[in-house]
Amino acid sequence: MRILKHLDDFRVGDTLAGWGDDQNGAFVIKLPGSRLTFQVIASTGAGWDHVSVSTAERCPRWNEMQQIKELFFEDGEAVMQLHPAKSDYVNLHPYCLHLWRPHHVCIPLPDKLMV
Repeated sequence: MRILKHLDDFRVGDTLAGWGDDQNGAFVIKLPGSRLTFQVIASTGAGWDHVSVSTAERCPRWNEMQQIKELFFEDGEAVMQLHPAKSDYVNLHPYCLHLWRPHHVCIPLPDKLMV
C-alpha cells in the first residue's frame, strides 16, 4: 500500500489525534468524472492491506474501483476483490466493495493474455 500522505486533504479526522497514520485512515474522495462521493477506509494489519469503498447510492463501478486502487496502492501491486464462500459472507453496507492485498504472499495471477 502507498504511504497515504498525498491523500491528507481527503482525510477524515486528525492523524495527530490518533485517527489514522501513513497507511490507515478514513477518507472522503470525489473522483474525476463522477458526481458521487466515495467513503474510503484504509487499513493495514493482520497480514493484509485493506481498502473499503462505499457510496450512499450504489456500489462503486469497475472504473471507480480502479481509480481508488491507483490512489491507495503502488502501480506494481496486485490487489483483489474477493467473493468468499456464502457461509463466510458478511454484508454491513449494501453499497460497499473491498480491495485486499496480502503482505507475505504474492497473489497468483493468470497469464496476461487471459486477463
